[in-house]
Amino acid sequence: MSEVQSPARGIRRGFSILGKGVVALVFAGAIVLLIVYLAGVFEPKVKPTASEVVEARKVLDRPTRVIERIRRPRLESAVGTVRAAREAIVASKILARIEDVRVKAGQRVEQGEILVVLDNADLKARIEQAVATEAAARARFDQAEIEQSRNARLKARETITQSDFDKSNSELKTARADYDRARRGVEEARILEAFSKVRAPFRGQVIDKKVNAGEIAVPGQALLTLFDPEHMQLIATVRESLALRLKVGQAISAQLDAFDFHCTAVVDEMVPESQVESRSFLVKVSGPCPPNVYSGMFGRIFVPLEDEEILVAPAAAVTRVGQVDEVEVVENGVIERRFVQLGREIDQGREILSGLKEGERVVLSESPSQRTKTRRGS
Repeated sequence: MSEVQSPARGIRRGFSILGKGVVALVFAGAIVLLIVYLAGVFEPKVKPTASEVVEARKVLDRPTRVIERIRRPRLESAVGTVRAAREAIVASKILARIEDVRVKAGQRVEQGEILVVLDNADLKARIEQAVATEAAARARFDQAEIEQSRNARLKARETITQSDFDKSNSELKTARADYDRARRGVEEARILEAFSKVRAPFRGQVIDKKVNAGEIAVPGQALLTLFDPEHMQLIATVRESLALRLKVGQAISAQLDAFDFHCTAVVDEMVPESQVESRSFLVKVSGPCPPNVYSGMFGRIFVPLEDEEILVAPAAAVTRVGQVDEVEVVENGVIERRFVQLGREIDQGREILSGLKEGERVVLSESPSQRTKTRRGS
């Protein structure tokens, strides 16, 4: 048989559940009251003091500026490398021992200055031999002239035959040719001897020397490299769509990042062949260079595109707080702080990507000296 529950026991159980619910409600209400108290709801509101009103008025007296939308040319950059417009590999033209290397890396040289001296003992001997050969050929030529002159007089008196006269004339021509060849031999020997002194082909600066005294120079061997620092080029890799906007002689902006140097450059050359791997062209530009520019430095050129409109705020209106940028905006006579997202830094100020609208007025930041004066005045 099932057990029958008595009415009295059910009533006691209902009161027990009701009591627990009341306790839970009371506990929840206490927590809510505590939160409201901590929020300061029961505290009396404090009116601003006269000093705070004066301080607010001082802030409103600070200079302001209206946010403007400006139109400016849009540029796209292309990276490149600085190279010398004139660069030469100085090599030996003869086989000889190196006696002296008179320059070192980074040294400035003048055109025609001796860079490397080679052993020329055998070349001097060749010159002496050529001079002796020239002297002998000159003697034979002089003798042939005398014989030809005498035979001409005899032929006029019909003392010698035509055959003898023609023979002496032929000997004179042969002697003249031998003499001319001997003179050319002397010139050649002197030219070869001049190769023993390797000279600078133009005024420039030594990049690096590759040999030392005592080594053997081989014809065609690079002894050192030389470049002209006064004629440098920036060779940039420009993608196809941008390269089509450029032409030889066009003036564009250029930059050398290492010097933070900006200038106006001129397009000198455009290599008429696209690089298959990158679908780009090589564009060579030149312009005024700052001192100490070397081959291999990094640079950029800026290809002009269509004009663009951007919002610009004065740089003095932007304050960096931690990792964010903010400005003070005047709204209905009240200054409020607002976070902004900045773009590029231009001559007119900072580009505003978000956070401000055209026509809004911003407060310019005070300089440290102005802040000091404000504190002293207060």
